[in-house]
Amino acid sequence: MGRVQRSLFPHLNECLPAPLTEQEKRLVSILEIVQIERHVPRIVTRYRYPGRKPLDRQALARAFVAKALYRHPTTSDLHRALQSATNLRRICGFGASGTLPSEATFSRVFAAFAAGSLGNVVHDALVVEYLSRELVGHISRDSTAIVGREKPVKKVAKEPKPRRKRGRPAKGEQREADTLIKRMDRQVDQTAEEAIDELPIVCDRGAKQNAKGYKTAWNGYKLHLDTNDIGLPISALVTSASLHDSQVAIPLIKLTSQKVTYLYDLMDAAYHAQRIEETSREFGHVPIVDRNGRGKEVVPMAPHEAERYKIRSCAERANSRLKEDFGASNVMVKGHSKVKLHLMLGVVVLFADQLLRLAG
Repeated sequence: MGRVQRSLFPHLNECLPAPLTEQEKRLVSILEIVQIERHVPRIVTRYRYPGRKPLDRQALARAFVAKALYRHPTTSDLHRALQSATNLRRICGFGASGTLPSEATFSRVFAAFAAGSLGNVVHDALVVEYLSRELVGHISRDSTAIVGREKPVKKVAKEPKPRRKRGRPAKGEQREADTLIKRMDRQVDQTAEEAIDELPIVCDRGAKQNAKGYKTAWNGYKLHLDTNDIGLPISALVTSASLHDSQVAIPLIKLTSQKVTYLYDLMDAAYHAQRIEETSREFGHVPIVDRNGRGKEVVPMAPHEAERYKIRSCAERANSRLKEDFGASNVMVKGHSKVKLHLMLGVVVLFADQLLRLAG
């Protein structure tokens, strides 16, 4: 970042029609860290008549990073901002105002990026570059509600189970065993990718109860986040709103363990389950989970565990920053893949911005 401040900023001030503002300097720094254009195949600008001129997807990808940083809720808002701000347009890689693609092109390219999971690819590359060789002390796990702009999918009524006879079976009587295996039991033997593929991802209705006992409900999705001690997001999953947090813990443990080496799993009472703690220990971690009494008296944490558990607040701060600063509270796109890309761009910008805060 010292090189960016000493050489790149003065060069841009000479090339651009107006001096860089503080927000534009922040955008340039984040784009230098993210390097999203490396993960977008460059489209050759030469073309043969007749036919449409192919557009540079790299500039469009940089524009979507700017959309997350500037908190533009819609593609139309981003398009208008690029038309009116010459500096922003040039920073993203576009030329004069007349060369700016149409809104429809922005939407089509966004859909193509969503189908290719561009946000996950860029985020994984950042984690590998900055954290793969580091020892992470704690991973704080939490989820947050994502309000969608689409109708929730109606739940299919489950077939009633056949009633079983009461009491012990008679001598020589054969009864069918319960062959259904719970999702969490299956996840123990699955890989992270197999377990993630089984998670529901449709838009539906979710509900949760806060510490004061107030219940809230929403239509949309859930963002599940693993965060390290300094607020850098390591893993992120987007699921249906109705999915309980405990169903995502084992896939996240396996996914995060593939990316970084860490010591402690910090989780709230929603993750209190024997299978989760066993899986955490199998991967060489120490689980520290707030207890869910389920109507019974709760045994308090040991003093050293309670002190470490305080670090888990970094996950809540990360979720709060995603919603307040990087557009997670205003999702205007529809469909899981597009919603995931919108949120993952916010996660990528959060990662880069947090690095800038630490460097500053």
